[in-house]
Amino acid sequence: MTQTTPSQRLYSLDALRGFDMFWIMGGEEIFHSLAKITGSPFWKTLSDQFEHPAWNGFHFYDLIFPLFLFIAGVATPYSVGRAREKGESRQKLLLRVIRRGLILVLLGIIYNNGLKLHPLSEIRFGSVLGRIGLAYMFANIIYLYTKQRGQIIWFASLLIGYWLLLSFTSAPGFPRGDLSMQGNFASYIDRSVLPGKLYLGIHDPEGLMSTIPAIGTALLGILAGTMLKNSPLSGAAKAGRLALAGVISLVLALAWNMVFPINKNLWTSSFVLCVGGISLLLLAAFYYIIDVRGYKKWAFFFTVIGMNSILIYLSPHFINWHYMTEGFFHWLEQLVGNPWNDFVMVICFLAVKWVFLYILYRKKIFLRV
Repeated sequence: MTQTTPSQRLYSLDALRGFDMFWIMGGEEIFHSLAKITGSPFWKTLSDQFEHPAWNGFHFYDLIFPLFLFIAGVATPYSVGRAREKGESRQKLLLRVIRRGLILVLLGIIYNNGLKLHPLSEIRFGSVLGRIGLAYMFANIIYLYTKQRGQIIWFASLLIGYWLLLSFTSAPGFPRGDLSMQGNFASYIDRSVLPGKLYLGIHDPEGLMSTIPAIGTALLGILAGTMLKNSPLSGAAKAGRLALAGVISLVLALAWNMVFPINKNLWTSSFVLCVGGISLLLLAAFYYIIDVRGYKKWAFFFTVIGMNSILIYLSPHFINWHYMTEGFFHWLEQLVGNPWNDFVMVICFLAVKWVFLYILYRKKIFLRV
């Protein structure tokens, strides 16, 4: 979750974070509106990629959340690692990591439920920010107290252990290894342990049990960031290593998918490798183009978003973006008319958000946790 702040800053990381957040702040509506307006099978196919599958399977939209967590891991060697190199004690950094993780959990609860008082039974405790906070926290604790070999062992153990756990257990009354929403062991534990309500009643995609493999997503980012920061290889060779690791991860994901389906709801081990592989490929591309080749200007649009990612994620709770967009551009909506007015207003909606972030960027105002 932290921004990278070392001297050898990865500009590509801010841009990649912004690319990721662009879809969360409304970018997916471009394809939804084009599919609706044109009725074209091509745009409909792209639009479908920005919807989550009902259960098993993978769409591009499934990448957005884990990519952000992966990026948080990549930033760790440049933030926590750099602080350790400067002499800060493990205990001090441990407390900092725990504080950040718990703040994100709290922000996630507020994001879900607002600041109103609710009966315990109506509060949803699982959240995107909570998942990021817990996975980031535990991955960073592993980073602080183990060397790279230990981190690799932890990564493999979390994924294999979670696979074995779900393969040899189930909810009461279901066959061993049942991976349906009702029958899987992870959802059963969440129903039994988590207070309040679950997002889908009997299942929460940000539940406690599926946080276990999500730690692996953050650890994979840490391993990638450590290689970028410490490897003596040239920049181009580092990008090549990342790309190769991404391809291997995708191959392993597809193989594992045959016995442990790719499933974001359960954050299965095959899902970790699938999104991890794509994340590695994206990082390799952004790093090579921006940090190695030096082509930075094209990425400025995304960098502005990436520098205030948490703020723009939380912003709908205190800024009525649709109201602002209508206020500024209702005349344009009327001028364009049906059916393209919806598409134009999506672009205007994104422009209003970006200009807001650009003003903060120019004034060096950044929300950090």
